[in-house]
Amino acid sequence: MEKTNPSFILKIAEIISTWFYIGKIRWAPGTWGTLATIPFVMLFHAMGSIVYMAITFLVMFLGIFLSDIYEKAKGDHDLSEIVIDEVAGYMIAMTLMPMTWQALGLGFLIFRFFDIFKPFPISWLDRKIKGGLGVMIDDVAAGVVTNVILQILYIKTAWLGSQIIHINT
Repeated sequence: MEKTNPSFILKIAEIISTWFYIGKIRWAPGTWGTLATIPFVMLFHAMGSIVYMAITFLVMFLGIFLSDIYEKAKGDHDLSEIVIDEVAGYMIAMTLMPMTWQALGLGFLIFRFFDIFKPFPISWLDRKIKGGLGVMIDDVAAGVVTNVILQILYIKTAWLGSQIIHINT
């Protein structure tokens, strides 16, 4: 049986962890990583809720595994160029949300707020958990909190616009 080339795995880890090298942008890589996720959110949303959530879980679990490999190779924890955590967090934030400019924009702003300022318990998770899970968990938490806020706004207000429901006949 042929052994997998470690440099190939490291290259895959780099590509995914930096979200196709978006994380290599020196100024605000997390913001750029989140912005680069918006077209994917829209595409995956069009595939239906179950597919969207399955892809979100796949991104989250790949992020844990591959960011762990990448940060070990680089010798540092939670490097700013690793943005797969922002990708997963924003995808979680937008789960079951309408694909309106208001929802996408407000989701972006709220998610970035929680990701940057890390209020408790997000800050605790960020400090206490190490490795690939530690890279991902604070953004996953920020995504969950953002999603709860967006769901409340969606149910209680018209701030997120209206969603057109397509019924297949």
